[in-house]
Order: sequence, then C-alpha cells, then structure tokens
Amino acid sequence: MSANQTTLKQSVSARRKALEARFPVWPRDTVAGHFSKACHHYQDRPYMYINYEELTYGEVWDRAVQYAKAFIKLGVKRRDHIAVLMDNDATYPSLMIASSIVGAVFIPINAMLAKDELDYIISQSDSKYLMLHQTVKDKQHGQAVAELLDDDSFQTHSQLKKVICLPNGDEEPVDDRFLTWDTFLEGADNVSGEEMDERWRESRYSDEVAIIMYTSGSTGSPKGVMLTDDMLLRCGYGTCMSRAIGDGRVTFAPLPFYHCFAIIEAIFAMSFVGGSFISALGASPLLSLQLMEKYKANDYLCVPSTLVSLVNHPRVSEFDLSNLFAMWCGAAPAPIPVWEKAIDVLGLTETITGYGQTEVASSGVTTEIGDALECISSRVGRPKIGGVSGLPEFDGSAVEYKTIDVDTGETMPDGSVGELAVRGVTVSHGYYNKPEETAEVIDKDGWLRTGDVGKVDENGYIQLLGRSKEMYKVSGELVSPREVEVVISQHPAVNQVNIVGVPDKLTTETGAAFIELKQGETCTRRDIIDWCSSQLARFKNPRHVWFVEASDWPMTSTGKVQKFRLQEQAEEKLFGKNN
Repeated sequence: MSANQTTLKQSVSARRKALEARFPVWPRDTVAGHFSKACHHYQDRPYMYINYEELTYGEVWDRAVQYAKAFIKLGVKRRDHIAVLMDNDATYPSLMIASSIVGAVFIPINAMLAKDELDYIISQSDSKYLMLHQTVKDKQHGQAVAELLDDDSFQTHSQLKKVICLPNGDEEPVDDRFLTWDTFLEGADNVSGEEMDERWRESRYSDEVAIIMYTSGSTGSPKGVMLTDDMLLRCGYGTCMSRAIGDGRVTFAPLPFYHCFAIIEAIFAMSFVGGSFISALGASPLLSLQLMEKYKANDYLCVPSTLVSLVNHPRVSEFDLSNLFAMWCGAAPAPIPVWEKAIDVLGLTETITGYGQTEVASSGVTTEIGDALECISSRVGRPKIGGVSGLPEFDGSAVEYKTIDVDTGETMPDGSVGELAVRGVTVSHGYYNKPEETAEVIDKDGWLRTGDVGKVDENGYIQLLGRSKEMYKVSGELVSPREVEVVISQHPAVNQVNIVGVPDKLTTETGAAFIELKQGETCTRRDIIDWCSSQLARFKNPRHVWFVEASDWPMTSTGKVQKFRLQEQAEEKLFGKNN
C-alpha cells in the first residue's frame, strides 16, 4: 500500500486530527488568498483532471495570475461583476480565483439556459463582463448573446461592456463585438506583477461578496444568492471535517461547475487537503467507470439518477475500482436498495448523504460516516462538523436549524413538523437587487426560510418531507409527497417514484404518482394502490398512477426531477392543455 493510500485509509478521527493540525485556527481569507497558499503548498500535485488534461495546483495558480492581469488590462474594477457562461472547462477555477485577486464578483451562469433567461440574469446581475463559450451542447450562446447586443431593450437595461469568447471547438466565426480569448490573454503582458499585487492588497476583505449564484428559478424569476469569501471557504472546510477527507483524496465529480455542489464539495473542499477532482459533466456510465479507474478515484459525488445508471451498467464489474471507498449521493432521496447495491457493486465503506441549498453555500448538514442505511435513506443529516470553521454556540457547526410554522413563521417545539429555517456563518445575507424577496425569507435575526418542510429528530437529524409548496391537502389532511414516495419506492418492482398533488373535485386535492419500474418488471395501478393501502392512511394513497420510462423524467442539469414539470404533465393528462 502506498503512503497516499495509507493516509486515505486512516481512521476517521485520525484524518480529522490531521486537518485540525493543518488549520489550528480559522484562517479568515479570500478565495484568492486561500488558493494562493494551497497552490504553493501543493504546487506539483494534480488538482484537476478534465477532458483528459491534468492540471497541477501550480498551473492553476499561474493561470489565475495571468487571467487577473488580463482582467486589469481589460478595465475590470473592484466590485465589478464578471459573469461566466461556460461548459466545464480547465480555465473555470482559475477564472474564479482571478476574479477574487482583482476584487470582482464572480457570477457562474447555468449553461443550459435559453436566450430570454440569459437576458434576465445578465441584466439583473449588473454584469459588466461576460466570459462565453460559443456553444454548450445544443445551446448557441454566442448567437444568443449577439442577438441580445442587437436588442435596444437589452442595451438599455444591461450594463454589459465586454464579451470574451473562449474557444471550445466551435468553428463558427466569433462575433466582431466579442473579444477573442487570445486577445484577452495578450492584455496580461501589459500589467506588471506589482500592479496586480497592489490590486490584490485592496481586495482582501473576506466578508465582501465573492460570488453571486443564481437559483434555478423553478418557482419564479431566478434570484442571485450573494455569498462571501468566508462563507464559501467555511462551507468547503466544513465538508472536509464532516467527511473526514484525507490528504490527497481523488474525487470523481461529474457535476456542473456553475452549481454549488461542484464548487464547494469538489473545487473548494479538495483544495484544503491537496486533493484532486475529476470533472466529466454529462459522462455516460461507461465513461464514468473508465475515468474512475484511470485516475484511481477514492470518492464519488453523485445524485441518485446517475448512481443508479452507473451501478446497473452491464460492464461495471470489469473495472478496477479498488481505490474507491467513499460516496456522497445527494440532491434527491435514494431508497435503501439503491444504497445497498452501490455499496456492494462499488465496494464502498463510507457513504453519506447531505442537504443544503445555494443560500447556505451548498451543504448545511450531512449524515455521519458509519450511519446505518436506514438513517441515510430517511434522514439528510445534522449540521456539519465544522472544526475551527464552526461556532461554539452551534456546537462546532457553521449553522443551526429549527422548524417554524409555515403560515405564521413562529418557532415550533422540538420534533415538530414545519418549515425548516437555518442561520449561521455560511448562510447568505440576501438576494442581489431583490430587497423584498430577501425580506420575505430572512428575518432580523438571520433565520432563512428554506421552503422545505421537515422535522429535526431527537438526535438532531433532519427528516425532509418535501417542499412547502409541494405539500397538498386531501379532504383537509396535509400530505407529504416524500412520505408516500418512500413507501412506493420499497415495492420490489419500483425503480423510482415521484408524487405531486393535483386538484380534485371530491377531496380538493389528491396525489398523482409517476413511477419508473425496474428493467423487466411489470406492475399495475391496482398493485401500487394495494401496496400503499397496507402501509398508509387511505387519504394518502395516490388516486392517479402513471408509469414512465427513465428517459421521461424532466430533469434539471444537476440531476433533480423537476416536480413542477410533473405537475404540469399530470394536470394536462387529467384536464387537458387549456385547464
């Protein structure tokens, strides 16, 4: 066994002690300040594997310095907003670090958005600079942005000054109004190291906003969550402590860089331990297996939909995954059989799930290493062990949770079902340029309403019951879709299930179940109703049951099922398009 493998296989307590020794006190810092130390300490270690390219910590830092100088030459001032509309790319982390060096605000934009959505975010965020890939999958972003520049309305309400186009294999000519990547980089030659260092010295306050990250907007216009350097770094370090991440860990993270799951749990977390991450957004199960074998992955960050596809791949047993021992499966619940199969097929010894949101800088809670599968499948965890990044008043975590009355906002007794609220040092102070929306969800004491319904059990673990807007009433009785989903997911023929509430003339509302069966299995609506009837009160049984294929699920770019789309489908099935 190599020295690196020995370190990785150390006990949980030994790994945490090593982290505590490396960070005896919390080093309040900016993103750039943190990465400067990490990239010099781990200079020759690999940091990122992407598109069969390997970048060391030193190379990532050197690029960041070059980009920072180029930003200064471009005219970027402190507090200017730099938007990034790109596929996962080797330049991404360095651009984020460069933004911090010059004191700008980094704005990652979901690369799957359409033109009207881009119009809104670029304008609402007051972005002055846009880093752009011409195309991302089927999205013609170069064309869309060019059309926006031709739009008088966009010109009026947008502050966009410069668009920098990065090459990504597209052979279409670059719009004349865009700055090419090569021209952008040439600007760095005209800025001295002293000039850059002076700007950096002016930009070292860790409580300024470093990133504005936009929520999905599934329930309205996207909101820009403001996150400071300190929030981002504390959340990343808290993940290392909570998961006992050892020196040099290699994490397979097939997640989009514009999402907080990848930014915090891979890009930031690995930098605290000199670890590396493998990026392979959109990789097939086969390619994922090949990459995990090639780069000797120790850890797998995933969502249930990608996990199920991977462990069910017919060739999974052909790959050497002997270095893999840890997994975080999050973003959506997974039933016990999925966890059991993952542990058996992938040889895992450390499996967790977690819960959070963009407003909490990613994850606020995780389960503990060694928790029983019954706990992992029914709970999302308790506040992360924070070590020096946590607060003594929160028992060493960075956050605390409670439940409140959905209607009044009043704090509820311990163990009560209600809307979850959270506060702490990784919780956003608000939404950019949206004071009313901020006031609706964050009170004077910093408690943020999550929009999730659940309860905190006697051990401090959170049980999620669904989104407050997803709960529905049947004859006056409140029903949690999650409770019904758990029961149906235990049916031997069921692979995945999602429940939504729909209008009903007799009971006001009722449940509608969308069910994907396991390959080769058959099932009827009556089978599902009978299964539910033996375990649930009658009013909780879904009245409508539809069977779907795996490809039918409307998914977000991060692997979550879009329930509002299922709601639309259900109402169309029941009432037609015009109702």
